Parts: sequence; structure tokens; C-alpha cells
Amino acid sequence: MKTVLIGASGASGMPVLEDVLRILRKSKEHRSVLILSDGAEEVLRAECGDTADAVRNLADEVQDVHDICAPCASGTYDAAGMIIVPCSMKTLAGIHSGYAENLLLRAADVTIKEKRPLVLGVRETPLSPIHLRNMQELSMLPQVHIMPLMMSFYHRPQTIGEMTRQMALRLLGPFGVGSGELLRWGAEKPR
Repeated sequence: MKTVLIGASGASGMPVLEDVLRILRKSKEHRSVLILSDGAEEVLRAECGDTADAVRNLADEVQDVHDICAPCASGTYDAAGMIIVPCSMKTLAGIHSGYAENLLLRAADVTIKEKRPLVLGVRETPLSPIHLRNMQELSMLPQVHIMPLMMSFYHRPQTIGEMTRQMALRLLGPFGVGSGELLRWGAEKPR
């Protein structure tokens, strides 16, 4: 079974995180290891009314963001890659500069050095020149996928839930999870 590290930092977009974890939970080939930053826990309560425990229960395993000696802090940890959703600009800057002050940033640093897929569901608006520079420089690494949490409309979603699920499926794309469920441009929406 392939392990996908799932990180969340203190930015808006927690419903997408929940959908990513729910989709991974249904996968027979993948499992999730969740790392929540302190800021993520605060935003979870604000956006979803959920406690961090409710989201932790969606993951197969949870690692403490302050445990810099956790297994996933090592390149020998067998992970398929990592998704950070939502990814705050602070977390993006930490990844960009290699400032691995906690397990979330260390796991992302290890993912890059081991050349595994790193998917960043970045969230901020408007974007400053500093944010854009950090994203542009990270996007030059072939294994890094910058995927702003931008909802699509071509599949004619009827609910916010349909929009967040589509975004979650796109974030999981580099891992081959849920590709058959992703609504693609030009395809008819299932009835």
C-alpha cells in the first residue's frame, strides 16, 4: 500500500482537505498520514466547525507537527509523495527556503530532496510578488505541482461540495487516485 503524506497549514480551504482524506480513505492502494499545523487546527474550527479530531479520524495515521523525529522526517520513509492542502504562503515560503522548523516543513523538504511528487494546494488572494516568486521558483522543480485552490465550473457543479470534490480529485491526480471520478473538460457529467 502506498503512503501519501497529507499536510495542512493555516489557510482557507479546509473542506478540500477533508475531501482529499475521504477519497484516500476509499482507496484500496493508498493510505494517508496527516500532519496538521497549529494554524490548520484553528482554521478548521472556523471554516468547518470541526475539531481537529474529526479530521484526524479521516486519516489512516496522524503525526504530530512538533515531532521532528517522526518517521516521515527521514528520506528512508517509504512515501509516494506529499500533498499540502491548504498550503499557506508562510508554509510555501518555508518550503521554498528549506526552513524545516516543524514536521510539516521537514516532510516537504524530504519529499523534494527524494524527488517525490509534492502537490501544493496554495491559497491566498491577492498574490504578492513574493508569493508569485516563491511559487514560480518551486514550480521549476519537476516533482513540484503548484495547484492553487481554484474551483472549476466547466462541469457545471450544483453544490459547493461538488466543487471541493473536483479540486480534491485534481490534487490527488499525480498519485493516480480517483482519476476515473475526475470530471474532465468536454466530458458529459454523469447523471
